Amino acid sequence: MTEKDTYKTIETPTEAILFKDKNSKFYGFAFPIQSENEVKHHIEDLKKNHHAARHWCYAYQLGTETFSFRANDDGEPNNSAGMPIYGQIQSFDVTNILLVVVRYFGGVKLGVSGLINAYKTTAQLTLEASKIAEKTINIEFCISFDYKNMNKVMRIIKENNITVSNQKLELNCNIYISVRKKDATSIFDIFNNLFEVKIKQIKS
Repeated sequence: MTEKDTYKTIETPTEAILFKDKNSKFYGFAFPIQSENEVKHHIEDLKKNHHAARHWCYAYQLGTETFSFRANDDGEPNNSAGMPIYGQIQSFDVTNILLVVVRYFGGVKLGVSGLINAYKTTAQLTLEASKIAEKTINIEFCISFDYKNMNKVMRIIKENNITVSNQKLELNCNIYISVRKKDATSIFDIFNNLFEVKIKQIKS
């Protein structure tokens, strides 16, 4: 079995998907994120823009191989909002994503099962409206060499269609490359076996 080296995420925010139930309005939003710090920023923005709402419930997931997640009910009964939202993140198999459902209370209580259904449905509709993209898990390397070895290094980069993310070409050269995980070992070995060329993995 080959090791999985792809993941699914969204590249742009998805805004204002509306679901109504017994006069309550639920607005769903999805945001691409790379860190927990971004979560707070998006929630604060939504609270400013929807200051008359009653609840701002959310769930997020980060990571491509090991995952961290959080679900927040924001005052709704335990596990009636955050976990149903997170369940849809799992169902759509997406990561590096924040999903927020903003609720305007309509005066009629929905009960726990009604809330679970409303938050789940809003999260589902939001993800269905999102542009989900599949991306590869990449490993970053730095190749170091003297300028005289430039041609042989560049030839391998070109032959293997390797993505160069950065380069510093002086007397001592450093080229930073991004390689799909499944190809990383073979690319590392090619450069590692070159005379006067050093390669090392950069920890992300």
